[in-house]
Amino acid sequence: MWALAPLAFPGKLLGALWGSLAPLLLWLRALLRLAGTDRGRGRQEGPEPEGAGEEEEEEGGGGHDGPLTPTSVNYHFTRQCNYKCGFCFHTAKTSFVLPLEEAQRGLRLLKEAGMEKVNFSGGEPFLKDRGEYLGRLVRFCKEELRLPSVSIVSNGSLIRERWFVDYGQYLDILAISCDSFNEDVNVLIGRGQGKLNHVENLRRLRRWCREYRVAFKINSVINRFNVDEDMRAHIQELNPVRWKVFQCLLIEGENVGDSALREAESFVISKEEFQGFLDRHRGVPCLVPECNDKMKDSYLILDEYMRFLNCREGRKDPSPSILDVGVEEAIKFSGFDEVTFLKRGGRYVWSKADLKLDW
Repeated sequence: MWALAPLAFPGKLLGALWGSLAPLLLWLRALLRLAGTDRGRGRQEGPEPEGAGEEEEEEGGGGHDGPLTPTSVNYHFTRQCNYKCGFCFHTAKTSFVLPLEEAQRGLRLLKEAGMEKVNFSGGEPFLKDRGEYLGRLVRFCKEELRLPSVSIVSNGSLIRERWFVDYGQYLDILAISCDSFNEDVNVLIGRGQGKLNHVENLRRLRRWCREYRVAFKINSVINRFNVDEDMRAHIQELNPVRWKVFQCLLIEGENVGDSALREAESFVISKEEFQGFLDRHRGVPCLVPECNDKMKDSYLILDEYMRFLNCREGRKDPSPSILDVGVEEAIKFSGFDEVTFLKRGGRYVWSKADLKLDW
């Protein structure tokens, strides 16, 4: 049986060892599920997702016969954040961050397994060592691993121009989370922080991305408080390479349920309301919409211990750490559906060298 990921670093992780065997039991359950004959039990009940194929897809692989390839990986190396977004579905349940050398070792394992793109996220990734830890990971992935694409998702509040000077050349895409262009709505959602104006800061970051040749992207979570907003003029002004628009998603243990740190039920909108928002913004060429059905199972999510998180049951069940068992073994427990990943457009032009942007 595999060791728990925190056991790999007893000196630093004694306080983060959770005090229960829950992760081990989750892995055992995943093993039994893989060995069973009912391959469809992990599929969520309800109407067929829009655009999904008619064929039954095998658990964890979407009908893929060979080993899964971690082409695009979202590495949430920290759960800590300086914002308190009410709908957040990756909350500050631990304060753990891997030592830099171990994180780099894991990234090298992913590259050897076929990773082409890594996206660093959190929490807020610029919170650790004021962005220095993140910068060194970004440079490592571009200089040492020669990855075609390195990206970051951030709320933008802690980014300084000096970071672009030191590390901008190694970054392909910077995605800034912005859910509204009304500052009162941002404060209501939880993106307000003191005197910092989230929208004004967004424009400043847009300018720096242009100056330091980093492709600029915006992520928006559509929820009860912004679903009626018209963002067309602002998005056209900022002109991001992609505007990713997500439907507010509930995850057990993160933003719903007894053990959750957030209560996001009041933020939830229906599929029809989400479609109404999309219809209003249909003419925006950079719009990339993702309803809950498209998001489900189509992301490879790596947590702070470098464990893949399986969201098939509406919660985040961790795999063994890739640092303990390797990528090929750990990814079997990820719940990743490669077919859905491709159908939602998960593979796109993601290297700034190929984007041919007019800087």
